[in-house]
Amino acid sequence: MGRVVAAAVYSAGRKVTNISIDEGSEWARKPGHFVWIGLEEPDAEALANLQRQFNLHELAIEDALEKHSRPKLETFGDALFIVTYSPVRQQGRLEFIETHIFAGTGYVITCRNGHSKSYALVRERCEARPLLLEHGEDFVLYALLDFVNENYQPVSEAIHGEIEALEQSVLGGSLLEADIRRLHSLRRDLLRLRRYVAPMVEVSEELQRLSFPFIDKNMRPYFRDVQIHVTRQMEDLAGIRDIASQTIEIGMLLEASRQSIVQRKFAAWAAILAFPTAIAGIYGMNFQNMPELSWHYGYYVVLGVIAAGCTGLFASFKKSGWL
Repeated sequence: MGRVVAAAVYSAGRKVTNISIDEGSEWARKPGHFVWIGLEEPDAEALANLQRQFNLHELAIEDALEKHSRPKLETFGDALFIVTYSPVRQQGRLEFIETHIFAGTGYVITCRNGHSKSYALVRERCEARPLLLEHGEDFVLYALLDFVNENYQPVSEAIHGEIEALEQSVLGGSLLEADIRRLHSLRRDLLRLRRYVAPMVEVSEELQRLSFPFIDKNMRPYFRDVQIHVTRQMEDLAGIRDIASQTIEIGMLLEASRQSIVQRKFAAWAAILAFPTAIAGIYGMNFQNMPELSWHYGYYVVLGVIAAGCTGLFASFKKSGWL
């Protein structure tokens, strides 16, 4: 059956009374009244009950029983069916909780399929603004969509904070494999967030164009406000994703630079060591006709040449920054 989170009837911007789910259609038919029902994980029986009471389209009920890949808006006569997703991030894992919204003349029904942030806060906000709640179902619909969009902000900010911390770690030290894996995971989460945010632009645009009995033309600026917020959220996600990509690129460049420095140092010391090795190799060929072998000061001169050559090479590499 699922759990009934809240069910109430409203009129003239005020809450009239709490009701049972079976009383919904009776109150919805009264002029100037509308019911707002919130369910958590309803099953087919509960949705069938709602269908009988509010004359919901059978295709909308079928949609509500399915899992969707992205937010969407469907129209069935003078009623709406909207699929939204709220992000939930716990212990670094990102999940999306699907919510279905049925809206029509006299009713707004939300069906949340998971444990996301409760919509009770939306109800409290609406009840605290009776002048706007007086608009009825369309204002509740706006408040729900605006709340869904708000849920993305703390998640994106948390990811942004992690990426900035990793960026400082990469700039201050070596690029670890764990850092690369974490950055890749965060960048993938940003792509998933964008995948669920982007369709909300289409949903809000569609709500501005629709001409339904329960949607007042004066509410269109509110749905435009949702569209603006969603667009900004997409821009923020794109910017954060670019930072993650650049952090990986900068880390790879810094690591390549560090490896290049090490390779130059190895090359410089190899060149310095090659100089005495070459001289020792020449005098180690055991030819008899080598005049220097019988010279009294030959050994000391060769050592001096080796010392002078190595010192000169060291000074040259030091000046060029290789050592």
